[in-house]
Amino acid sequence: MTDQTPLDRFKQALTGASRALAQEEEVEIAWSADNPAQSGKNFRVPLPGRNLPRDQATEARGFADSFALRLRHHDEKLHDAGAPPETIARACYDAIEQVRYEAIGSTRYAGIRGNLASAVEMRTAADPIVRADEAKDVPLPTALSLMLREALTGEDVPQRAREAVDMVRQDILDKIGTDMDGLADALDDQRAFQDLTLDMLRHLDLTLPDNPDASDSEEGDEDEGETPEDESETDEEDEGGAEPQETDARSDVTDGEAEGDADQEIEGDQEMSDGDPSDDGEEGMQPVRPNRPWTDFPETFQYSAYTEQFDEEIEAAELCDMEELERLRTYLDSQLAGLQGIVTRLANRLQRRLMAQQNRSWDFDQEEGLLDAARLTRVVVSPGHALSYKIERDTEFKDTVVTLLIDNSGSMRGRPISIAAISADILARTLERCGVKTEILGFTTRAWKGGQSRENWLSDGRPANPGRLNDLRHILYKKADEPWRRARRNLGLMMREGLLKENIDGEALLWAHDRLLRRPEDRRILMVISDGAPVDDSTLSVNTAGYLETHLRKVIDWIEKQSPVQLAAIGIGHDVTRYYKRSVTIMDVEQLGGTIIEQLADLFEVES
Repeated sequence: MTDQTPLDRFKQALTGASRALAQEEEVEIAWSADNPAQSGKNFRVPLPGRNLPRDQATEARGFADSFALRLRHHDEKLHDAGAPPETIARACYDAIEQVRYEAIGSTRYAGIRGNLASAVEMRTAADPIVRADEAKDVPLPTALSLMLREALTGEDVPQRAREAVDMVRQDILDKIGTDMDGLADALDDQRAFQDLTLDMLRHLDLTLPDNPDASDSEEGDEDEGETPEDESETDEEDEGGAEPQETDARSDVTDGEAEGDADQEIEGDQEMSDGDPSDDGEEGMQPVRPNRPWTDFPETFQYSAYTEQFDEEIEAAELCDMEELERLRTYLDSQLAGLQGIVTRLANRLQRRLMAQQNRSWDFDQEEGLLDAARLTRVVVSPGHALSYKIERDTEFKDTVVTLLIDNSGSMRGRPISIAAISADILARTLERCGVKTEILGFTTRAWKGGQSRENWLSDGRPANPGRLNDLRHILYKKADEPWRRARRNLGLMMREGLLKENIDGEALLWAHDRLLRRPEDRRILMVISDGAPVDDSTLSVNTAGYLETHLRKVIDWIEKQSPVQLAAIGIGHDVTRYYKRSVTIMDVEQLGGTIIEQLADLFEVES
């Protein structure tokens, strides 16, 4: 036991405490550099720093305590049986249930009150409620859950969300009246608490006022002309009930944490994706990716940026300290262990194909060139035989550089960004062994909803059609001339909470393309990994429809028709074949490593 690190001992203690709180001996704790999540008795909690900073350790305890309380005090079948079919109502219903079992912990276990408060602070920081400027932007499930937590435990709304909650507080209170009053007495009775919650949601006009049974009981009443219509509406909800259920894992994440809905649908690490706050489009947590059918863009279309003053091109190591970068890389390595086998086999296949093109060949029995030592025996046996020479044949394999441009938008959080980072890591090593330079780049924005660019636009009086209205962040994870061993740590940055925001693909593509054009290699390959159309709320809200998408298409068209750069793309979950001629769409992120390898192999074999 003497070789255990403080982190190992902390994990051991945390596991024991969680088992005791949940009253489950099979609870297991694993570290996560992404969103904390629970899958059955497996808890993934935030990975603290190596020296266990107090605040980070408390956050880890908070999430572990929350998951343990859920395991002990939450009945998933009962919860699902009473769940409303409406998407927003379901999100509120799930968030309120989490408040219930966490309130049991906060009010009855003095030792975990502070831990849970730290977890709430962390969840709130990743929630769009902190970016809300107006009441319509405030996610109702988050605001309602924070107000209810305040009423049940006495804990104040986190400072960063207080202003947003106050925007909607009075409106919520006017609608629900005294609905909160009876909840404190029903904390231990999930069914009673659930009934009170559904009453509250009906008063908020989020669910239908009557259930199907009530309508059926009044079926014979001919005097009420609205009865058949109500029944019809209720039946439609029942028939469509299966569809909202598919959104369970997304609709409960407005509190920033994946919960029990994910238990039935998610295995392994996939819960990180479904548990991400950015997955819920209903409350503005993530801009909706349009992916609309394309029509020809007008010749008069002009793209511009309102200001480039706040854009940045930055190396990954500058975005966080070395200790955190090392911690994130450690987490990435733990993910790599489970996938390395299959991706490495594919990488070896690519290496064999590349090396086959690079093999040198010789022309023998030449009259001049290098002396062929292997044929000297002929001269010894027959002294009159002329010396034999050989000439090395020029290799047809062109000097090559490959750039991987990875979408670092919020919708890539969880499994997609993990697989993208892992694939880039293995690919860089493979190509380096083959003598092929590799550059790894990422693109996102510095802020949600505009940042300083938008502030300047507002202070300038909101001129019409301002163009791109957010601050770009272009990240250099690995430069082409940089050895993989020196850059390997940087790839862990993709796992950092808060890095992934919005995506402006057109300008990122031009940036990566321009870097490639400055390279001396004969063959230049640019591969884009994305999960949909460009989206930036700030820009799209004040410009013409499809502004960013139009620009992206023009950039792609220009590169494909006029540039010496070979362009390819891989879409994750969204069809990118509408944009790129050489592209493929994958629906399972597990396919990403193999798809990258195959796409690159095909590009290398294209006749120049």
